[in-house]
This record gives sequence, structure tokens and C-alpha cells, in this order.
Amino acid sequence: MRKFYVIVNPVSGRGAGERAIPRLEESFRAHTLEYTLVRTERPWHAAELAQNASAAGFDVVVAVGGDGTANEVLNGLLLAKDASGGCATMGVVSVGRGNDFAFGMGIPHDLEAGCRVLATGTPRTIDVGRVSGGDFPQGRYFGNGVGIGFDTIVGFEAQKLKHLHGFTAYLIGALKTISLYFRAPLVRIGLDERTIEQRALLVSIMNGRRMGGGFFMAPNGKPDDGAFDLCVAGQIGRLGVLGLMPRFMKGTQGTHPAIKMERARRVTVVARDGSLPAHADGETLCEAGSELRVDILPGRLEILVGEGSA
Repeated sequence: MRKFYVIVNPVSGRGAGERAIPRLEESFRAHTLEYTLVRTERPWHAAELAQNASAAGFDVVVAVGGDGTANEVLNGLLLAKDASGGCATMGVVSVGRGNDFAFGMGIPHDLEAGCRVLATGTPRTIDVGRVSGGDFPQGRYFGNGVGIGFDTIVGFEAQKLKHLHGFTAYLIGALKTISLYFRAPLVRIGLDERTIEQRALLVSIMNGRRMGGGFFMAPNGKPDDGAFDLCVAGQIGRLGVLGLMPRFMKGTQGTHPAIKMERARRVTVVARDGSLPAHADGETLCEAGSELRVDILPGRLEILVGEGSA
């Protein structure tokens, strides 16, 4: 029987993580899962717990929270793999705000359905990204995507909206950001062997498909194809950004003349004029960085998914 190590972020989703624990345990017992459940107590605690659990021989390490919790667990598992050459399979139960990583992996949002995936799902081998620069010169792993520019500021603004959560918070945050971040920095973007230089309001480097709970930065993205899908938005006026938002919500922004959709295995972004606010899976990489390097690591992690998601 597989042994599950369940890491719950109790403050995820404005306390939804803590409130979910009784239902989680009831579902685990109903599926006769052997599990150990722990709560996180501080930032990066989930990464430490995941690394230790993998080293201790647990078969599956489960992130119960949102994108930040999943990112920490993913980092912990890969740090364990770096140290020993192997790591536990990852599981996810979504109780956060955006849950974009889980969406991109084909993991259901519903708690009971997520627990059912843990009990009956199959491992899917996925790619992982690694980004270096900003506040993380030593590098940090990510599963869903890196955002540079506009969408990073959106995340900052969404976090300030304490009375809202989920996609609504990101939508209001995007509307606020239109008036705050409208002068695109001049950037040099390296895409494998190619280089482009332009003003870019936004650069999304995606392993998954979606950010912000409902903005499809890479509508055709696949987390197991060995490459990133990129969305680069040029200098656009405030009204232009407002007009583009519905396209991002549908994933049809690629037809707009200010949007470039690219693919690459290695990406570098250098600020030639201005700076780079950036995040990885919603976790801040820097508020005003100058250079980032992003690499795809094919087939680096196994994650439990439901039938038909692999």
C-alpha cells in the first residue's frame, strides 16, 4: 500500500486549507489510504517537509493548498531528487485561489474529486522549469509558469484585495494594474538560438496553460512536450490592454498584432531599459530584476492525475 504524506497550508484560500482538513481525512479513510498529515507553519516550510518526506520513503507527497503550496512541494521533491537521484510522486488537492498548476496538469478543483485522484489516479511524467535570477540567483523550480511584467503586478494587486479571492481578485487586480503599469520595458529575449529585442509589457513563459485563475497565457500548452510556450505582449495602451483581457480569458490573444506566441526550451530575458518584476507560479522572484534565465527540464517529476488527463 502506498504511503501518503499530506502537507496542508492552513492559511491557503483565506483559511480554506484548515477548514478542509476534516473532509480530507474523511475522504482518505473512505479510500483506505495510509497517510500522515501535517500543517505548514511558515514560508518554505512545505518545501522542507516535502524534501524530508521524500527522503524518508513516502510514496506520494500531497500539496493541499493553492499554487504557492504546490510550488513549494514541487521544489522540495526536486531538491530531494537532486540529493539522491529519486523522489516521491507528487499529489495535489486544490483549496487555493488560482489553482492554475493543478488546472494545467488536469487535476480537478473539487476536493473530493482530488482525493479520488490520489486513490485511483495514475502517475503522469511532466516537465519542470527552473528559473535563475532576481532574488533567486541559485535558481528555483516551477511547474506552471514564470510571469514577467504586467501579470506580476496583477498578482501583487490581487493579494491586497483581502475581501476577494479566486479569479475575481485577479480580474480586479488586472483592472487596477492598467493604471499602474503601462510603460513597457525594453527587453532582450533569448529563445534557444534566436534573440528578439522589443518593448514588452508582459512575458509569460509557460509549462502549463493558465495564470491568474482564468487567463490562458498558453492555451495550447502541454506540461510534457519538452518546451515552454511563451506569450509576449508589446507596448499597448491602457485601452488596448482592457480590450485584450477578454481574449486572454478565451486564449485567443495570439491573433492580436501586439502579441507574439513563441516556443523554446531555454529562455533568457534581460532588461535593456527599465526593470523586470517577475514571479514563478505566483511566488515573487523579484520586484525589479535585471536578468532571468529559464530552462525546461524534461520528464523531471511524476504527478498523480485522473483518468484521461495523462
